[in-house]
Amino acid sequence: MTDLANDLAALRIPQEERGGGRGRPALAVVIVLALLALGGAGWYWSANLQAASVKVAPAAIKSGGASAPGAVLNASGYVVARRRATVSSKVTGKVLDVLIEEGHPVTAGQIVAHLDDSQPRAALAFAEAQLASARKSFAEDEARLQQAELTLSRRQQLLKEQVVGKAELDEAQSNVDALKARIAYAQQQIGVAESQVNLQKTNLADMIVRAPFSGVVISKDAQAGEMISPVSAGGGFTRTGIGTIVDMSSLEVEVDVNETYINRVVNGMRVESVLDAYPDWRIPSRVITTIPAADRQKATVKVRIAFDKLDPRILPDMGVKVSFLRDEPAAGQAPAAPRVLVPKAAMRSADGKAVVFVVKDDRVERRAVSAGLENGGQVEILSGVSAGERVVVDGPPTLKDGDKVRVQQ
Repeated sequence: MTDLANDLAALRIPQEERGGGRGRPALAVVIVLALLALGGAGWYWSANLQAASVKVAPAAIKSGGASAPGAVLNASGYVVARRRATVSSKVTGKVLDVLIEEGHPVTAGQIVAHLDDSQPRAALAFAEAQLASARKSFAEDEARLQQAELTLSRRQQLLKEQVVGKAELDEAQSNVDALKARIAYAQQQIGVAESQVNLQKTNLADMIVRAPFSGVVISKDAQAGEMISPVSAGGGFTRTGIGTIVDMSSLEVEVDVNETYINRVVNGMRVESVLDAYPDWRIPSRVITTIPAADRQKATVKVRIAFDKLDPRILPDMGVKVSFLRDEPAAGQAPAAPRVLVPKAAMRSADGKAVVFVVKDDRVERRAVSAGLENGGQVEILSGVSAGERVVVDGPPTLKDGDKVRVQQ
């Protein structure tokens, strides 16, 4: 027992020594806690605040769509008609009836509408009356000329017999000459009257509006009782057309091609056209010509494309996407591999090369890619990205290979 008491007494700390170190354990705890807080803040900053916020999109695989296998260029445009006319009258007049309806076929020369022809008919009757009067006056002058020529012949005979003098003969000759001049004038008057009759007949014929060519009516713009004029007149109360006719056999496609790629288009080139209304229907077509003028505002060149075979489903002003095709592949050549598409916003340029940033776990990897055709808001990737990989479509411009990122949902 004595040894145990001595051992315990040896372990006791003197009172003077305990008083001087009373605050040290508490200070150590505070320092440890502060270090832990700073370490946690540093970890949070490095893991979250340093990570760039990005938006991503998956690289999609697409083997069909508007782009055909073997396409060298894609474009979009509209179906247009080379022969399209808004039929109107030659003169201003009141519409009596309209004989067309939307969707009805018409043939060249078919009557489309009648205008009020009361005034042209009255003018024609007046011109015909003037012509009849001129002809009667001409007939009267011819009869008088015959009488004057008989009188001249008698006086010539009497002058030989010295029964009449030279003055009577001269008077008879003067009458004959005057009547001949009068008859010549009457003939000219008859010609003028005939021209007036023909003019009034033409004016009367203009009251009938006819179709200029065969086609289909796509709009009816006037009704009976309205005024129509070949020029804009009378504000909104005067129509300028009876209706619009389209020659469906003249349908073709017009597309705008970026002038950067126009060198890929040649006359006669094969084309596949896909109407927006029928996305699964590929229509064989061919290039007619490239219009030799560029649009400086849009930096495009217009290209005309003809359908190999027309179809009733093809209508004017339909939207259409076209693929300009390269030559036929050689026999036995494998079909084109499915295409990988990424959003156009994912494409960047670095050192003169096209690159994209692919997200791997929580970091980005810069990939050099080989870009193909553009199709709307997507770009075809020939190499560098696989289908299903996530590419950055919205991120900081300073993003570089290996950067840590945080994907926005």
